[in-house]
Amino acid sequence: MNLKVGDIIRFERAFTKEVVEMFTKVSMDEGNHHTNPDELGRLVVQGLLTATLPTKVGGDYNVLARTMNFEFLRPVFTGDTISCEVTIEKLERKDNNRISILATFLCTNQDKKLVLSGNFAGVILTEH
Repeated sequence: MNLKVGDIIRFERAFTKEVVEMFTKVSMDEGNHHTNPDELGRLVVQGLLTATLPTKVGGDYNVLARTMNFEFLRPVFTGDTISCEVTIEKLERKDNNRISILATFLCTNQDKKLVLSGNFAGVILTEH
């Protein structure tokens, strides 16, 4: 594992109508705002779909999450491109094959407006 405290991991994702429709079917979160376009033809992206941005880092580094805290600050719409910045705040070896992790995250839209913030904690299982 190459992570260290202070590392910042950045990536971005655009949400399409097709992705929102697929997530609607899987999650059964079928609120009108997720299924009926607004006057600009956009759907509101489900909060938990937006929350997959920081969880991608967990998947990339095999984090088994114990806690996840999300603060949804603004709606995200289809067509938006969201940038996510995850900061590693704490890494602590627990034994030969477990490392405790704490990370914070900020997600902004293409207009640089904060849409989501929070943190996650868990463990990373190592091969040693």
